[in-house]
Amino acid sequence: MKVVILASFAASLANFRGPLISALTSRGHEVHAAAPDLLADIATAAWLQAQGVTCHDTPLARAGLNPIADIRAFFAITRLMRRIKPNVFLGYTIKPVIWGTLAAWQAGVPNRFALITGLGYAFTGKAKGKRALIQRAARWLYAQALRRASLVFFQNPDDVTEFLRLNLIPADLPTHVVNGSGVDINAFSPVPLPTGPVQFLLIARLLGDKGIREYAAASEMLSALYPEIEFHLVGGYDLNPDAIRPDEIKSWGETGHIVWHGELADVRSAITAAHVYVLPSYREGTPRTVLEAMAMGRPIITTDAPGCRETVVEGENGFLVPVRNAQALAEAMQRFLENPKLIPSMGHRSREIAVEKYDVQKVNAIMLKEMNL
Repeated sequence: MKVVILASFAASLANFRGPLISALTSRGHEVHAAAPDLLADIATAAWLQAQGVTCHDTPLARAGLNPIADIRAFFAITRLMRRIKPNVFLGYTIKPVIWGTLAAWQAGVPNRFALITGLGYAFTGKAKGKRALIQRAARWLYAQALRRASLVFFQNPDDVTEFLRLNLIPADLPTHVVNGSGVDINAFSPVPLPTGPVQFLLIARLLGDKGIREYAAASEMLSALYPEIEFHLVGGYDLNPDAIRPDEIKSWGETGHIVWHGELADVRSAITAAHVYVLPSYREGTPRTVLEAMAMGRPIITTDAPGCRETVVEGENGFLVPVRNAQALAEAMQRFLENPKLIPSMGHRSREIAVEKYDVQKVNAIMLKEMNL
């Protein structure tokens, strides 16, 4: 079969969908990958082409709010679909799901699959002003697109419930919940804990909804009590309307509470250097960085929020804290400082859960079965 996979960020095709694409090509399917500036991303395009994948550029802005540009992208994607004539379309993240599904329907692609990897800016936070307008537009567009999908994959049950509550998907539309994007348990293998004082780590796009400000506040609280402890942050600037300003991030480093490393192409070195992984996000699909830290044998502190809570068995491989609560986050972090023996035992349990539940091969096998591929 011919399969088109549409992304909004070229590198994600290899980083997040690489094992799925490899599984498709190994089964003899003709795979086409499309994303903005894909051909300019030499490393990603080379990896895809080595898998036998045909690469296409699409004018789809990942974080833009220009409706005219999005409509132009829709027509460009529709023309691409008509030229390729695929049997199957798969889109993931908000714009590929919306505009890709609509384009696939318009082009007569018979099997149209959407993967909801999280609800993001259009669903989290208080909807006021510009955010309220974006939220209403995103929900309306989701409803128009998903009513034309053959099946929708979700990464946690809360998102299914939310989409049904908001009438974004018909009650009779087939849905399936998968365990996130999975993690390559061989590439992300257990590594020994570092020596020295406890080091905490957060990896995320620099957005307010990732709980980065709560992490900074918690680090300030704990630094006064444990001046030898380090709090690390990995992530690059983002064009999202919820992005944290560069001057705010730099101010945390100047006060000595946060060690910011910028964006890393390979986060394994950062996880190796950390004792405990922290993600105080307000909502996720299933956070990939948490799965990577779990696979490498690190305990987790995350929020009791959709997508996040599924990764932690409270008291076994980490702790859950309320959303937007820096004090509770600091207290959870302090539990590891007061009882460091928890770190190796909970890290071991994290690895077990990653292998049992989040192995990318198991996740992809389910998706391929549901898509009859």
